[in-house]
Amino acid sequence: MTKHQDPLATTSQLANQDGTVGRTLAVLDLVAGFARPVRFAEILPCSDLPKATLYRFLQALTNQEMLAFDADRQTYAPGLRLVRLAHSAWAQSSLAPIAAPFLDELSQETGETIHLAQLDHGMVLYVDKRNAARPVEMFSQSGKVGPSYCTGVGKAMLAFLPEDKLKDAIARTSFQRYTPTTLADEASLRAELEAIRTRKYAWDNEEHEPGIVCIAAPILSNSGRVLGALSITTANAQDRAKLESYAPRVLQTAASIAQAANTWRFPEQ
Repeated sequence: MTKHQDPLATTSQLANQDGTVGRTLAVLDLVAGFARPVRFAEILPCSDLPKATLYRFLQALTNQEMLAFDADRQTYAPGLRLVRLAHSAWAQSSLAPIAAPFLDELSQETGETIHLAQLDHGMVLYVDKRNAARPVEMFSQSGKVGPSYCTGVGKAMLAFLPEDKLKDAIARTSFQRYTPTTLADEASLRAELEAIRTRKYAWDNEEHEPGIVCIAAPILSNSGRVLGALSITTANAQDRAKLESYAPRVLQTAASIAQAANTWRFPEQ
């Protein structure tokens, strides 16, 4: 598992709340988190379940086709039933299908990398991406989960959460320092979020990855509910002035996505 992935603590908390179903899903999350086929001996040290119990959960998930077991290699991997469910969730709950034409237009116009993200238990879930004319290697890919406190899309969403949800998101944050510019504590983060509320968009100033800079805008419903966030990213820190010039365009695109979402998939209750 990569050093960036730390939603397992959250998964464990939820599992303890929801009994057998929660623990089963925690095992599924654990296997998927390796991002490769994995042996039982690798899973066991990462689980707080007894050996026999963990094996029983793995067998049940395999029987239900949520996991696939390779008998030759003795490895577990996400199963095709999970793929079908994931596709359905992507189509019904993700902003990606709604936002796709707007992302295409912004990508073609700017020639830069575009990200679309949503919040998942205080973490950033990247749901879509458009590569720049000259793609740059970076952590964020569709389906990956990353920290919210040191990414442009994450801070753009955190800034507009109600206080109770913001407190919950911050409580889940470990404030790991990835680079010299990473915000290292709650006070620094809250000061930054206040600035974001004032200017309406967020910056990632090489806070998650060295050399990666982005400008991001929240995607808000008509009532101000956070639906997601959108960003333009560059690997050249000297392009900050260029990114700044994109601010009105990023805000306009975010508003267009929000309007499309409001009228179709995310209506206000």
